[in-house]
Order: sequence, then C-alpha cells, then structure tokens
Amino acid sequence: MKILIKITYRLIKDLIKMTAEKKKQKQKLTVTPEFTLNDDFEPFSEYDSIFGRVKWDKSMKAYKIFMYDKVAEILDKNQVGYTQIDHAMAIASWTVHDYFRNAFSWEKMGSPANIMPGTELKKYDVNKDNIDRITKTIKAVTKSFGADMVGIAEYNPNWVYTEDRAETAIYMPEGITAVIAIGTIMDSDTISTSPSMTQGFASGMGYSQMAFIVSSLAEFIRGLGYTAIPTGNDTALSIPIAVEAGLGQVGRNGLLTTKEHGARVRLCKVFTDIPLLFDEKVDFGLTDYCQRCKRCAEACENEAISFDNEPSFKTYSKSNNKGIYRWAVNVDKCYEFWVDNGGECSTCIAVCPFNARSGKVFTDPADYWKKRLAEQ
Repeated sequence: MKILIKITYRLIKDLIKMTAEKKKQKQKLTVTPEFTLNDDFEPFSEYDSIFGRVKWDKSMKAYKIFMYDKVAEILDKNQVGYTQIDHAMAIASWTVHDYFRNAFSWEKMGSPANIMPGTELKKYDVNKDNIDRITKTIKAVTKSFGADMVGIAEYNPNWVYTEDRAETAIYMPEGITAVIAIGTIMDSDTISTSPSMTQGFASGMGYSQMAFIVSSLAEFIRGLGYTAIPTGNDTALSIPIAVEAGLGQVGRNGLLTTKEHGARVRLCKVFTDIPLLFDEKVDFGLTDYCQRCKRCAEACENEAISFDNEPSFKTYSKSNNKGIYRWAVNVDKCYEFWVDNGGECSTCIAVCPFNARSGKVFTDPADYWKKRLAEQ
C-alpha cells in the first residue's frame, strides 16, 4: 500500500510539473510593452556596460581605446561633416551634462548663489483627493523645465544597476515608489547628418538638457518635502523604465522607440517617494513592424544590429543584459565604429520609419551647414 501511495504521489508530482512546463511553453513571448524574462535574468551592473568595460575588459577589441582617440587623424582628412568646427560643436554641446555633475545628486544641493535665504516648509500633503492633480502637476512642471515627454511608472528594482562603473554597489533608499521617465526630442536636421560629427551636437544637447531638467524637477519635488533622485544614464536602465512609463516600446535597434518620433529621444528619470498615479504602457505594434522591417540593421555600418526575423534571448556581448527577450545589439561592434568615426553614430535612429514620420532620414552635412548659415 505504501509503495502504491509513493508511486501515485510521484505520478501526480510529475503531472503537475509537465502541466507547468506546457503552460510556460504556451505563454506568449513579448518584447514590449510587457518584458519577457527567463531564469537567466538578473539586474545589470553598469560596470559591465561598454563604457565601463572599455577601461578593464582586456578581451574587448577596443580595450582602452577611447571614442576620441582618432579625432586628430580624422580631422586631418578635412571631410565634410568631419571638421574641427563639427567636433568642437559636438563636444561643447555636452558642457552642462559633463560639468554640472550636481545635476545628478541624490541629496538636496548645497548653498545656491542666491542672496535670499530659503524657507523650510512642511511636507505637501498628497492624498486620494488630490493625487490626480499632483500627478498632472508633476508632468506640467517637468514639461515647463523643457521635457517633451513625461510618463510615470511604478518603481521596479529589476532595472536598477547593482553597481556603477566604478564597481560601487548601488542601494536605492527605502520608500521609493515611482519613477518619472522623461524624454527630450533630438533635433531632426542634425540627427539626419549621421554618422558625421555634426550629428553629435544633437546627442550632446539631449544630455545637457536632461541634466537641467532632472536637477530642476528633483529640487521641485524636494521643495514639496519628498525624496527625489535624478539620474541620466547612471543608476538604472532608462529604456525599460520609459517603456513601463508608457513612453514607447523597444525596437530592433535596442532603443526606446516612440510612435511619433521613433528613437530620436534622449531619456532620463527621477526616482521618488511622492505618491503618484502610474501611466499605462503603450503598444502600437512595434515588435510586429520590426520583424518585417530591417532598415536599421541594413544601415548599420558595422553590422551591430541583428537581422533575425524573431526576437530571442540571444546575446552578443558581455554588455547585453541576459535573460531578456528582444533583439540584442552587439554593442562592442557599435562602440568600435564610434571610435573609427571619431564620435557617436545615430544612423539607426535616423533611418527608422517611425523617425521619418516627423523627421528627416538623411541630410548631407554640407547642406545642413548651408541652411544654418543662411539663417543668420
């Protein structure tokens, strides 16, 4: 009798296991708006990002080779879009981001250059009666600071880096409940000159704008008595947060893609404990579209973007986060092209049909400058 019970128990256990596995197999795999994660997934370390690895990973082809190492050599060729003017403008556009490091301070900033002392106020009360209004107010204020897009997502620890590029552990404070995802639209004319040095201006401007926007928004939230942690590319992965905040979906090129502007968007975010309503995720059919469209892969000069028809859990680089269903990009190849190019590239952004809805696909740098100078 005992043997029969044991056999029956084992059969039931095996049946449950088989049913669970079949259910898992039938589960629809999605890139976005719902992320499909497998057992290999774990939060990512920024130390393993391409900009972290270039300093320590000897297995990298571009180990200790930096993006501007070949600039002097490239400028000597004096090609259109690759002049000292273009390079100087691109570098200068990063000024606010690169020098105003307090923009990403986790604490309230120090003494301002203001002769008028501030006043300590009690915490602004947010309750069920005014949460809708304060949510809309946060969005309105963010856009007043210069944001083009704003969405709010529930805090998800999956997307927070375990470590920064210096291998220092990151611990988010207790009580964080929301992330305000922010997008700024990059200039279409400038991006369309990619991969020239000229287009680097649009990218740098996006980063400098984000520094101003997140620092200002964080100080606004702190002024209401709440915690605010402003971040750019640091601290957490911006793309999945933006997806969960309803700003867009992830495309074949690995970037957040919006319905109106494609991937011509720079992202930043603010973590906070102020009570807010969360936005719905969006699905405008991007995954299906990307399965048919391979324009970004065709246009990539270093073959860093996958031609696979179907997304998968496949990775190409140590800098790809494992366990996420999508088209992973070979970021090592991407970075190697940036080095040879003397600056970043935005070609996959420019050629995307979703960018073409509101922006230009290609502009000769000579025509770009001709237009800009004629405007003066």
